[in-house]
Amino acid sequence: MNKHESAIFVIETLDRLYPETPIPLDHKDPYTLLIAVLLSAQCTDSRVNTITPKLFAMADNPYSMITHSIEEIAEIIRPCGLSPMKSKGIYGLSKIIVEQHGGKVPENFKDLEALPGVGHKTASVVMAQAFGHPAVPIDTHIHRLLWRWKFTNGKNVEQSERDFKRLFPIEKWNKLHLQIIFFGREHCRARGHKREECPICKVIGRVDTENRP
Repeated sequence: MNKHESAIFVIETLDRLYPETPIPLDHKDPYTLLIAVLLSAQCTDSRVNTITPKLFAMADNPYSMITHSIEEIAEIIRPCGLSPMKSKGIYGLSKIIVEQHGGKVPENFKDLEALPGVGHKTASVVMAQAFGHPAVPIDTHIHRLLWRWKFTNGKNVEQSERDFKRLFPIEKWNKLHLQIIFFGREHCRARGHKREECPICKVIGRVDTENRP
């Protein structure tokens, strides 16, 4: 298969396996999704989902969040790891949202990426899943699968994002992002991966996946 044919194969396979794509992080609005995504850095979604109920019971909007100290926030989110950095980010972005955006999470990449603790991947998740704008949140796991499927050369996540956007139709981006996450967890893990048992890799995957990015 050429890359275009492989991309169609991936879309058809993932649509068959994952016709529904619920967002893995529990949230109720753009603000709580933004906080959950920030917390998910180097932490599992399931762990984040056990922590956010307590955090959001204390403060589920930026106005309430900034009435609490960074130390209070850090104590609650400690099980997620990197709590000193993440708590400063949560407090800082909440303050900016209140002071500069009228309490609303900004609906554009420029303002989102200007928030403390928010990088391009986090901004992409919020743009795609909170606001419905086409975006491609590439994390290390999706980067790995795109390399395995020979869609990118594996240099960096920025290159993977550009390659993804060239290969897949824009109307598929948001759903594909979640489908690839689900597929990676169930069929295409970083370790213990068996190419011959993977529904996609056995057809289009690299033979040698040990030298993965």
